[in-house]
Amino acid sequence: MAFVAIAACKSKQTATAVAEVSYTGEQTIIYRTRTNYSRYVPVTMNAAKTEIVAYPAPSDVYRNGKLAYPTPLADGYLLDNRGVGINSVFLKLTYEEYSKLNQVPSLAEMKGMILDKDPFLRIYNLGTRSRFKDEVAEINDIINKNELERYKRLK
Repeated sequence: MAFVAIAACKSKQTATAVAEVSYTGEQTIIYRTRTNYSRYVPVTMNAAKTEIVAYPAPSDVYRNGKLAYPTPLADGYLLDNRGVGINSVFLKLTYEEYSKLNQVPSLAEMKGMILDKDPFLRIYNLGTRSRFKDEVAEINDIINKNELERYKRLK
């Protein structure tokens, strides 16, 4: 009977360790796509993937004064710098092209520009971005040590 109690405690500790990652504040989203969409602007669709519900202004495709291309990581993963989520899709416009637009395309025009309605192979939320001191190195370490399953998998 003592063995069962110890195993139960160990299970509980593992669950607690995973739950301790904070998911408030700017999130650390990493993902892999079916093909290379890293240069293309993401927009957000509804859960049914029938309507675009969020999109950036041309001035919003920057992060810290540079175009917000995702950061390459180990094993083909990308670190989001723009606001990618489970319902994101990518338009046929690159960040550079989109940033030069005088106005946002209409929703109908954007729908016609979608490259793939299901672009993601995997997406993980690694918690609050501020928890990392050396973001790329630490995330690559997580990937290389096969520790992604300790984090919130979105797909």
